[in-house]
Amino acid sequence: MIGKLCAIVIDCPDPSALAGFYEELLSLRRSDDDPDFVVLGATADSPVVAFQKVSDFRPPRWPDPARPPQAHVDVLVADLDVAEAQVLALGATLLDGSDKPIGYRVYADPVGHPFCLVTPLDRA
Repeated sequence: MIGKLCAIVIDCPDPSALAGFYEELLSLRRSDDDPDFVVLGATADSPVVAFQKVSDFRPPRWPDPARPPQAHVDVLVADLDVAEAQVLALGATLLDGSDKPIGYRVYADPVGHPFCLVTPLDRA
């Protein structure tokens, strides 16, 4: 083994605002909070999700290879419909072609990063 996952760093225009979205989505708490870099983590030994300020941020476009995703997160959920209502209320957007009844759905966070809600059947 070379190493283990330490962090997923997501570029964005406002780290504090985007971290607030992911705090609710992933049930994580802030372990470091500054205007240019916010870190979320469950425990000291687990990987973290960090948000880094980029002044010339250009949001990704799904699925445009000229503007690809800068990060991708899969979130395991028990019920896609229930979870969808919750992420939409947080400011997510369902992306075109992603309205699947089972398996997974692709969304964009408030600044355009794609993420998936997946069901346990997808994880087999």
